[in-house]
Amino acid sequence: MATSVRATGGGSAPPAAQAPGSSAGPGPGPHRQRPSGLSGWRSTLYRLDLKAVPYVFIAPFFLTFAAFGLFPLIYTGWLSLHRVELGGSAQWRGLGNYSALATSEFFWNALANTFTIGVISTVPQLLMALGLAHLLNYRLRGRGFFRVAVLAPYATSIAAATLVFAQLFNTDYGLINTVLGWLGFDPVAWESSKWPAQIAISVIVTWRWTGYNALIYLAAMQAVPQDLYEAAALDGASRLRQFLSVTIPSIRPTILFTVVVSTIGATQLFGEPMLFGGSVGISGGSGNQFQTLSLLMYEKGWVTGALGQASAIAWVMLLLLLIIGGIQALISRSNRSRSRARNRNRRTKAGS
Repeated sequence: MATSVRATGGGSAPPAAQAPGSSAGPGPGPHRQRPSGLSGWRSTLYRLDLKAVPYVFIAPFFLTFAAFGLFPLIYTGWLSLHRVELGGSAQWRGLGNYSALATSEFFWNALANTFTIGVISTVPQLLMALGLAHLLNYRLRGRGFFRVAVLAPYATSIAAATLVFAQLFNTDYGLINTVLGWLGFDPVAWESSKWPAQIAISVIVTWRWTGYNALIYLAAMQAVPQDLYEAAALDGASRLRQFLSVTIPSIRPTILFTVVVSTIGATQLFGEPMLFGGSVGISGGSGNQFQTLSLLMYEKGWVTGALGQASAIAWVMLLLLLIIGGIQALISRSNRSRSRARNRNRRTKAGS
């Protein structure tokens, strides 16, 4: 019987019977086609829900970014092309603010100070972070406590940390000069001399950020396969050789990331030198010996009222950060290319 039913109509199943009084369309009554108006409205809502709702969910971020990120950036660029003073109207200057910076000794002094403070704070900081992460990567007792402890300086307020270090480096009654006196050295003018002041500020930056970078390195080290260390140990490599030949190459992208982030932070250095200098912190000391680009921008904009020049400094800092980012991208691409080339060579040797 079933065979005869399937054979009816050239092998196709007979159409299902429609319920009495139902509208045209296939299927029984409960699954019949809805009226065209209702179906079209619900179909439109479905398409909106599918295509538009994701944009609604991410819209708050883009609106916030446009209001507090993109608009200030564009407006600052507009101000940098004008002569603007607090309470006054804008006057077109073109590239006059930038040409004035090119001939300003204060700008070049601030740029040199930013570079030197960045170098003497970033290099020791990252080297110590590498060593500290290598120690924390061992199976030490209480290593959870030590991992939390190294992050404590990062959680400390910039103002609190800088004020404490300012007392330690005080020329007259600071602990550092007291210890130097016990050792037979003369007191150091930490605030009024150029290099001592920059070293003191670099110590503050290093103290705050070493633990943070150490935890980043530690996370990268824990992702290195243990098979590499076991193979190196079988080849007779010492702990130091394993660190130099296995750990460092494996976490090279992380090291590059921390170098770039630390360089960006050094370029934007503001709180530490301002609070360290006290009443002359904005000018970077009595002789501008530790004035950074951020301090110069603040002084031009809110002390002298030259908002156009301050905006030009801000865009120069943005250009420096873009150059740093471009260098990072080139180095990363070069490292990836070399890594792919080494992998191809290994596969070729293994195949031969």
